[in-house]
Amino acid sequence: MSATFGPRLTGDGVEFRLWAPGAKRVDLLLDRRHAMRREHDGWYVTNIPGLTAGARYRFRIDDELDVPDPASAFQPEDVFGPSEVVDHDSFGWRARDWRGRPWHETVLIEIHVGTFTPHGTYRAMIEKLDHLVATGITALELMPLADFAGSRGWGYDGVLWYAPDSAYGRPEDLKTLIDEAHLRGLMVFLDVVYNHFGPEGNHLGRYAPTFFIDAHTPWGSAIDYRVGEVRAFAVENAIHWLRDYRFDGLRLDAANHILQEPGETPMLHELSVAAGRLAVETARHIHLVLENGDNCASLLDPVQDPPRGKYRAQWNDDYHHVWHVMLTRESAGYYGDYQRSPRRDLARALALGFVYQGEVSAFWGDKPRGEPSGHLPPVTFVNFLQNHDQIGNRALGDRLESQAASPAIEAALAITLLAPAVPMLFMGEEWGATTPFPFFCDFHGGLAEAVRNGRRQEYAWAYAKYGNDVPDPLDPATLQSAVLDWYSRTPEQEARQALVRQLLRLRHEKIVPRLGGARFGNAVAADDGVLTAHWRMGDGTTMRLAANLSDEDIARTDHITGTPIWGKAAGERLPPWSVVWRLGG
Repeated sequence: MSATFGPRLTGDGVEFRLWAPGAKRVDLLLDRRHAMRREHDGWYVTNIPGLTAGARYRFRIDDELDVPDPASAFQPEDVFGPSEVVDHDSFGWRARDWRGRPWHETVLIEIHVGTFTPHGTYRAMIEKLDHLVATGITALELMPLADFAGSRGWGYDGVLWYAPDSAYGRPEDLKTLIDEAHLRGLMVFLDVVYNHFGPEGNHLGRYAPTFFIDAHTPWGSAIDYRVGEVRAFAVENAIHWLRDYRFDGLRLDAANHILQEPGETPMLHELSVAAGRLAVETARHIHLVLENGDNCASLLDPVQDPPRGKYRAQWNDDYHHVWHVMLTRESAGYYGDYQRSPRRDLARALALGFVYQGEVSAFWGDKPRGEPSGHLPPVTFVNFLQNHDQIGNRALGDRLESQAASPAIEAALAITLLAPAVPMLFMGEEWGATTPFPFFCDFHGGLAEAVRNGRRQEYAWAYAKYGNDVPDPLDPATLQSAVLDWYSRTPEQEARQALVRQLLRLRHEKIVPRLGGARFGNAVAADDGVLTAHWRMGDGTTMRLAANLSDEDIARTDHITGTPIWGKAAGERLPPWSVVWRLGG
């Protein structure tokens, strides 16, 4: 798939292209001004002989505004600086035979590059890859890298989608990280945001106003994917990350806020088809995952290989929410939808995938939410106890370790890491890290004050209770507070690390070989706190779970059959927060 957007090295120079239907004139700024010729459909084009990779350039719009390339490959001086021409074909990949891994082998860990290590760079991550392999992780998922304004942020305010943020290193540094991961058998996924642009550094509305529609997402103007060039911009961006950086997959943020018009072929479908073509051309495993609050089961098919319009899996927020309610008893916000019987909701998630499959959700405006999902394989669902949202969108950015007792968390891990769904950890969770992950950003002026004031309004109760202990998102110290501490683990954290390694070793030995063709079975939550569940595995065996999800010792009236693979009952009793897994015919 040849790129439409961004500069193209031609062999004797560089061709520059900009889609600017709202501009009367566009000039390319290099060492001097070069007039660009207007072609059909609002495209401006020029060829510069003798130019090579490394050249830096801008576009001047109508003699009024200098802007970077919206498809810039790199911004060495951040989003307001010049764009740099990059030769993606020149990188010397070492893992040339890497073709990825099948989806059912996936064990994810979500990572924010800037806080994963003290140095906060792509290259600094490399020294931690062996730790991830030893833990049992098979896939890294990097929070968004698209260039955002400033030197620190979560990445969800990206404005230059094709440029990996310079705060973490250069493009070749990111490629080296991915290459080193592949050499160790690790897949690498990237979180991408196609529902909005960040509020600072986005100039598209000035020279391409039809990029946006008169509607809004919670984070900004909605993008009009009915326009062919706009749709191509997103689809080609996905292929850019998968092809030029060799990411093994993408996770699309908040897909329910990607607006589609009735009768239109969804952009999500077109993106999946394009990724599938790349998978065929390169003989690679490519995996596409959604975050989608609408719980649209019809978008999902983990066995469609290569993708032909569907998505491998979805982050299962329902699964997280019921565990969080059980472990913390919180009820604010979306947790209010899971108050009636969280154990039964957990049983539903274990037996069917989604909790909300068409039921009315109070948090979602007293409207039906979701579609039936029990016909899908368990690996359609990415299950987790923590992620960046569920930690960072708290006033203090505090992790589950500060909210729940260790035995309960470990029971939740024993279920999450061995159940047939795809498990995901958040960085540091493998050893029970208590490092907070508060929201942070690097805006300035009025926008910075708007963010600060918005947080104060949203978390007024926290400011009233904790005062100045609530982290200021604009303070550089807030990012520093989120940097993982790799060097001072307590004995309890060492024990947690050993537990997670043991569970993931069992997963790879006992569960993963049987996941192909696995189907949902049933799950029941009793009033006394005992939960039982079973799944039919791909080799014809049955996985069975019995767990006491309460603080009380419970007499067992049922006997879970099969060969024990994890946990054991104390005679005829299940101790508090105990988990038993067995495998049988």
